[in-house]
Amino acid sequence: MSLNSISPIDGRYNKSTSFLSPIFSERGLMRYRLIIEGEYLIALSELKIKSRKLSDKEKKIIRSLYNLSEKDAQIISAIETKGYKNIKATDHDVKAIEYFMKDKLSGTTLKDVLEWIHFGLTSEDINNLSYGLMLRDGTEVLVKKLEEIIKEITKLAQAHKSLPMLARTHGQPATPTTFGKEMEVFAHRLDRGLNHLFGQKILVKLNGATGNYNAHVVAFPNIDWIKFTKTFIAKLNGLEPKILRLEPNLFTTQIEPHDSYVELFDRLKRLNNMLIDFNQDMWRYISDDWIVQKPTEGTVGSSTMPHKINPIKFENSEGNLGMANAMFEFFGRKLPISRLQRDLSDSTVQRNFGTAFSHSFVAYEYLLKGLNKISVNKNKVLEALNSHPEIIAEALQTILRREGQKFPYEKLKDLTRGKIVLKEDFKKFIGSLEIPEKIKKELLKITPENYIGLASKLASK
Repeated sequence: MSLNSISPIDGRYNKSTSFLSPIFSERGLMRYRLIIEGEYLIALSELKIKSRKLSDKEKKIIRSLYNLSEKDAQIISAIETKGYKNIKATDHDVKAIEYFMKDKLSGTTLKDVLEWIHFGLTSEDINNLSYGLMLRDGTEVLVKKLEEIIKEITKLAQAHKSLPMLARTHGQPATPTTFGKEMEVFAHRLDRGLNHLFGQKILVKLNGATGNYNAHVVAFPNIDWIKFTKTFIAKLNGLEPKILRLEPNLFTTQIEPHDSYVELFDRLKRLNNMLIDFNQDMWRYISDDWIVQKPTEGTVGSSTMPHKINPIKFENSEGNLGMANAMFEFFGRKLPISRLQRDLSDSTVQRNFGTAFSHSFVAYEYLLKGLNKISVNKNKVLEALNSHPEIIAEALQTILRREGQKFPYEKLKDLTRGKIVLKEDFKKFIGSLEIPEKIKKELLKITPENYIGLASKLASK
């Protein structure tokens, strides 16, 4: 890792985020732009316009540019910032892509079709399609990690589906549950959140400088440019099913309004919020010794307290999720707003998509590391449960209500609320009731360990 990076994404966490670098880096953005420009050039050649048909070999030459080397990425950067060969600095990143392609293809049989590169387009046609592909591919990476998390949480749920556990509502002892069922709650929430991602559309445009196909129509009025747009975007989606699909937006200004981006970010933010909730619950279980962390040889928990094993994986995950969500929230506030036809303030913001995705990815990795270093302390879980026999008061008063007893809730409240209650106190209480012996026996059978309702069954689902 680089020790000179300002952002931990490119420094401390570089090893984790290297999977996302080919997608969200500047070089990654250049590559997506080359794909859009190249495929557009190929698509134009298949129309009945003055651009000639391209051979399979020529299409292969164009597509070879998509394997963008570090050297070629530096050339594109040079064209934009300082000039290259006889090309003066463009101070425009998309125009630099166009000039790069023209330079690369000028020595091939494609030299006669160079002016069809970027024909009739505005830079935003290239950019919004590029970011659409970027978000699609980046989401695929996140989803794979989320699926791993769901799998690990589900394992915990199945392994401990019948382990009775003290629940807490408002932080106070409450009706028992099972450890597995509490895990299954999170697995189900996350699975549902993932399902909301599937089928999400990323709206994109390919309609010129102000969204009306002006340049396209003035040059070739007989071409159905709307149909061309739909066909072009369908080909970008490809045949392989993806979690996200690009969909043409025919009603735009110079820019696609980014509303579908915000829908995606909101879904990711909701998933991240679920994981923040999970991390905090795990932190509490560790604090109560219900979950034990496995020590790793050589590691240190505290610089002064040798005994410590801190829940740092879950804490780190929580912090990174918060960072990601802060950015997703800002994207949601900023991107749908643009002055008139457009302003450029969205450009620098979109370049930070990778940072938000990276903080999410780091959070998922740390959470998985945390899950791989824990075990459930069954004895402690049961000890905590049985130290609060008062939690069966709910069960007793419910049965007494069933039997038509007067004021059972109030009687149990007087017995238990704000008091230390022992099992013997319940026996005396039950013995004093004027109810059939059969009902007394039914009440005496209730314990904190067996008063778990359908928790085990729910955890099995």
